[in-house]
Amino acid sequence: MQAKPGDHVVIKAHAIGQHDRDGEIVEVHGAEGGPPFVVRWADSDREVLFFPGPDATVVHYETAAS
Repeated sequence: MQAKPGDHVVIKAHAIGQHDRDGEIVEVHGAEGGPPFVVRWADSDREVLFFPGPDATVVHYETAAS
């Protein structure tokens, strides 16, 4: 998984009644754009160091803007 600042990470809800989580990647700490990422979550505006799991996907800025 590779990303750059400005991309978004989305975690799909795991159960009915839960919502997907979306956050903006503000920093990338891994080699060649890999994790971990500093993510600012849209639902709380908190910034955290994030290690994505298999339920996470990256939406690249170019894809989102198109």
